[in-house]
Amino acid sequence: MSDDIYILGGWQSDFAQKARDAQFFPLLRDATFGALDDARIEAADIDVIHVGNFAGEMFTGQGQLGGMAVSVHPDLAGKPASRHEAACASGSMAALAAMADLESGRYDCSLVVGAEVLRNVGGQEAGLRLGSAAWIGREIVDEPYPWPAMFGRIGEEYARRYGLDHAHLGRIAEINITNARRNPRAQTRDWSLTKESFYEDDLQNPPVAGPLRKQDCSRITDGSAAVVLATTRFAQDWARHRNVSLADVPRVLGWGHRTGTMLLEDKLAASRDAEYVFPHLRQAILDAYRRAGCSGPADLDAVETHDCFSISEYAAIDHFGITPPGKSWQAVEDGLIEPDGALPINPSGGLLGLGHPVGATGVRMLLDGARQVTGRAGDYQVPGARKVGLLNVGGSVTSAASFVVGI
Repeated sequence: MSDDIYILGGWQSDFAQKARDAQFFPLLRDATFGALDDARIEAADIDVIHVGNFAGEMFTGQGQLGGMAVSVHPDLAGKPASRHEAACASGSMAALAAMADLESGRYDCSLVVGAEVLRNVGGQEAGLRLGSAAWIGREIVDEPYPWPAMFGRIGEEYARRYGLDHAHLGRIAEINITNARRNPRAQTRDWSLTKESFYEDDLQNPPVAGPLRKQDCSRITDGSAAVVLATTRFAQDWARHRNVSLADVPRVLGWGHRTGTMLLEDKLAASRDAEYVFPHLRQAILDAYRRAGCSGPADLDAVETHDCFSISEYAAIDHFGITPPGKSWQAVEDGLIEPDGALPINPSGGLLGLGHPVGATGVRMLLDGARQVTGRAGDYQVPGARKVGLLNVGGSVTSAASFVVGI
């Protein structure tokens, strides 16, 4: 990287709450003020704004979210602002664009905010609208539950190539939702679920698609998150005026961004003889490792990964290199991914437990990475965490963004 990118602060909404009157402005306003307050900077200090959002027009009729973001405070009016979309990876695209702006020398301080309103329609209707991240007219045609069907197909592919036991998917869901009970802003923190809710009990956990069952699927979520990113020059001045050691300020140590072809079946066919099911996903993670100077997962203390479905995390485990390809079950059975394991995954609760307001997810992951490495994650803190790996995907693992955050 041409310049270190520092994370000066951030904020996340309560993902259990519906957006007030299904409006974006309160989400953007609260995230902006929360991040500025946490970073201890003024609105006037922000040079550029990047907004992550996937489905504003489809759910609320609202576009032009960059203009709405600068309406939050008079000192933001006139600042350059833009919106970024890559389905569930929209927040990461906003962050990557902000980082590029800072690395280029154009600007020194950026606000990255992600927001989504999805709960103003019923769950099935929301799922159909979110299906626009697939190739309309060419896949999941007439499918009432588009994304469970797509990720169920990924589960079937894992089963075909390597074998797959639902007990491992169920355990992933159980861990993440249990983790979420320690997160005061998690969507499922107060849910009461029995052991049978996660495993092959057709009454408590009915089948949905392929190997996936009810608790293998994340929920429709409203919410927002924001982080303040800064160059070394800005961060040095910021730290000096606040009597903070720059060495204690979290940084984006490395990143990776790759995009696969649109159709899921094309991706699966192209990787049929490859080592990994999604080679471009593996490459995005390797790019982040390389830029961060990491040799691999042994250098990480925790992972926040995209678990829109339990199979998403199952795939992330081997693509991170935590196990050999197809052997993600080993990390589940060995307890490696548990909160007290060697490499805890989704201590926040992940998408399954914390929630998945699509455009905010990638931003929230950066925030949780920064909190972990500075000891500010509260009851879900991983003791001694210094480096955290992040993975955010969009569509049928079409867009892939990976980060390593550390101090």
